[in-house]
Amino acid sequence: MPAVKLRLATTADAEAIRAIYNHEVLHSFATFDLVPRTLEDQYDWITHRSGAFSAIVAVDGPTVVGFGSLSPYKERAAYRTSVEDSVYVATGQQGRGIGKLIVLELLNVARASGFHAVFARISGPSDASRALHASCGFELVGIEREIGRKFSRWLDVAVMETLL
Repeated sequence: MPAVKLRLATTADAEAIRAIYNHEVLHSFATFDLVPRTLEDQYDWITHRSGAFSAIVAVDGPTVVGFGSLSPYKERAAYRTSVEDSVYVATGQQGRGIGKLIVLELLNVARASGFHAVFARISGPSDASRALHASCGFELVGIEREIGRKFSRWLDVAVMETLL
């Protein structure tokens, strides 16, 4: 495992999280966001996350090298026992086991919080993210065909799930 530690994100991490996320917004299919977040947006995102939905960061020394969070899966009451994970690792830090460390911690948080199902919605051609989630016990449960459009390209979303 990498010499990386996990902790709750604070507003002091906003710029580092924003840099990681905005790189994905501008250069990958990892998110369907098309507009980079402002620093104010990122502060707002962090301050509105708490409990099971708190953001966590992976740090290597003082440097944030990844982050993750859980979000409600759907709005309707019957879905309240299900959550969706989000995991991002900084460019140049992939392949060190950081993503797996984050996903496993999110699964621990979900389990401790009483959730039953965790979903990963993986956009575009992201074999690495699908492999990461599979290595953490997720199974492919469906493909949403051409559900989004980014960089002038129609994109599928792979839906993966694990039961706790």
